[in-house]
Amino acid sequence: MSCGFSRSAVQAEAGVLTPDGVRRMFDHIAPVYDVMNRVMTAGLDGSWRALTVQAVVNRGDRVLDACCGTGDLSIAAREAGGDVTGLDFSEPMLERARRKAGDVEWVRGDLLALPFADGSFDAGTVGFGVRNVPDLARALAELRRVLREGGRLGILEITRPQGVAAPFYRLWFDGIVPVLGRVLPGGSAYSYLPASVRRFPGPDELAGLLRDAGFERVRYRLLAAGIVALHVGVANGDRPNHPSRAAGRMA
Repeated sequence: MSCGFSRSAVQAEAGVLTPDGVRRMFDHIAPVYDVMNRVMTAGLDGSWRALTVQAVVNRGDRVLDACCGTGDLSIAAREAGGDVTGLDFSEPMLERARRKAGDVEWVRGDLLALPFADGSFDAGTVGFGVRNVPDLARALAELRRVLREGGRLGILEITRPQGVAAPFYRLWFDGIVPVLGRVLPGGSAYSYLPASVRRFPGPDELAGLLRDAGFERVRYRLLAAGIVALHVGVANGDRPNHPSRAAGRMA
């Protein structure tokens, strides 16, 4: 047992876990997930989710919220008038989501193999989830597959800030967050978070990957002095793989 824990802790500190390791991590931290989100974002995560919904969800849309966790982004999309399906691979996370909202369809599933037919949704959202998948290109391709042509995708994710916010980011995510993890359930998760952000593509690279997956009109907006990025794209008609190009910036 101790050897397994040590190996998992080392993997977490490197920002690399197996898919099953990621699932077990989220299963374990589910009881404190919402509280930690509020603490780590100083309560701003709700406004970021609202911006994501405003960018891609219209009333009456069929909406997929992938990697939905405890359901806050799914619920925001429902409140905007969407017919929402929330998907996650952690059952303890989904249990908490179900307690929050009975009028969202909660589905246990894998972003890398979505259990939906092609073109099933008008809009898709992912809030702080794509960083955790082992094959990002495949995940984006799956999101494109289940969106109809012209469907909209919004991805909200932590990124590495530049300029004046960088020292604060390093202090908070590389210093304080792991310390919090030592006194909370699932401590390795809070070592995994900053390491996973360091290995994740930056905003321009993620925009290029979205284009490669078959999205057009891709743009992004940096929030909280560049600590969070909101990417938006529109599903094109033929899902080509073409070279990444410079990203557009949202106003």
